[in-house]
Amino acid sequence: MASTCTATKRDGSPCTLPSYGSDGLCWAHDPKNAERRRRGQSRGGKNKPTREIVGIKAQLQDLAEAVLAGELETGRAAVANQLINTCLRAIELERKIRETDELEARVEALEQQKGASRWPA
Repeated sequence: MASTCTATKRDGSPCTLPSYGSDGLCWAHDPKNAERRRRGQSRGGKNKPTREIVGIKAQLQDLAEAVLAGELETGRAAVANQLINTCLRAIELERKIRETDELEARVEALEQQKGASRWPA
């Protein structure tokens, strides 16, 4: 049976999570999990649009309004739209590279733990 974590939360109150290790700490307070917690925290904002994306959306809105108002000819607008689309593809490529790097690091960590697990060698 699990006991309660012996750590103290940031606000000074005792942690109420169950502890499973011999050190009396829960997963969230165990220093062995620090790297995994950090990676999880870094993924926390992935669903939020970046400032770059927000800016591009604003540019597209301005571009559409200028074309519809007759302030910008469609040829120039088409070229501007292509440039914005190229920028979006570059942002997506950066995101995919970042995700691939993170997955490679996770696979490598799992492979290093392979000897201590039930996975076949």
